[in-house]
Amino acid sequence: PSWDTTTYFAKATSGAKWETVINTPKAGGTFTITVKGNNNSIIIEDVLIGEVWLASGQSNMEMNINWGMKYDEEVKNAANNQIRFFHIPKTTSIFPLEDVRAEWVICTAEAMKNFSTAAYFLGKKINEQLNVPVGLISACWGGTPAEVWTPEDVILNDKILKEAAAKLQTFDWWPSTPGYAYNAMIAPLTKFKIAGIIWYQGESNTGTAATYLQLFTTMISSWRKKWDNDFPFYFVQIAPYSYGNNNICALLREAQTKTTALEKTGMVVTSDLVDNINDIHPKLKKEVGERLANYALADNYGKTNIAFKSPVYKTMQVEKNKIRVSFSDADKGLMLKGTAATDFFIAGADKNFLPAMVKLDGNTVVVFNKNIKEPVAVRFGFSNTAMPNLFSADGLPVNLFRTDDWEVDTSPVKK
Repeated sequence: PSWDTTTYFAKATSGAKWETVINTPKAGGTFTITVKGNNNSIIIEDVLIGEVWLASGQSNMEMNINWGMKYDEEVKNAANNQIRFFHIPKTTSIFPLEDVRAEWVICTAEAMKNFSTAAYFLGKKINEQLNVPVGLISACWGGTPAEVWTPEDVILNDKILKEAAAKLQTFDWWPSTPGYAYNAMIAPLTKFKIAGIIWYQGESNTGTAATYLQLFTTMISSWRKKWDNDFPFYFVQIAPYSYGNNNICALLREAQTKTTALEKTGMVVTSDLVDNINDIHPKLKKEVGERLANYALADNYGKTNIAFKSPVYKTMQVEKNKIRVSFSDADKGLMLKGTAATDFFIAGADKNFLPAMVKLDGNTVVVFNKNIKEPVAVRFGFSNTAMPNLFSADGLPVNLFRTDDWEVDTSPVKK
């Protein structure tokens, strides 16, 4: 390596495989690495040392500027030699592969337009805030359920996950077989050092939301095991959308929320970043990427004075004919964008939810309906299309929640 005078030696196997570990300097570059064999040598040029993030999931992570986003000024100013892209093409394999057909490219305006927009804005902000090179790897495939990104043996050796995988719909345009995308698009990366992962997926698992918590936590844990790296895993909660069955989006988002109990995970809420509930691909991906970046900067890199966590339901307390709800991560209080809170519902023991009146009180809300004298449960934003107007004082949307564990209506939406 050009950054020091050390020569590292390795012996190849009869299958022409070799491996060695080299010491790297602080972030920077560019450098070269020279690899010499008995009869030839290869010089790897323009090498940067920095933070590498893997972006994966389905189409909302895959989306680039060419999908109709209006970020003309950002494209014009995108060129940055300190940001590099590595785009893995869509492909499958029945067994884990060791290599992928892709290459690092410098961030130019044209390259940025064709790369994951959410990932780019994460990388841009990390590069600006830490002043280090950032490498971004994109491994995405629209329409894919999480099963295809999970090692096959992990799915097949678990009765619950195996049964859920068997219920997945099959399509001609993307895989639905467990492990097929993982084998070709993730497995080859597992020897490559990464800082962390960002993930945006779940829309294709709304039909099996009941098992998504187990599936998602299993997938994350299996990736960490394959990398032998307990890296941070930050993900995007799926956005409001008019699905064909009632409440399946809410149930999937609830499962995503519960996933945050897994160590070193974090979720960004995007219920306020939807321009059309009839479009499953919201266009505001700069904001998504920047929220992911804020999470990484605060949670992983230790930057302070950054608002990065949405308020999350903590406890409820019945106060006569009202219910007081308190939240985590709302230390500065709550605010409304509008005159009255939307998407709050309250029910008595009959489980009949009615629209609720809401009063803000510091970092709590008091919820009531004059027709319910003995309330027992509250739901907030718990539907496919809800875009509530309750936010933290820092401007982050409050996460949807329900205080009950009652059966949820998932019947087809009446036309």
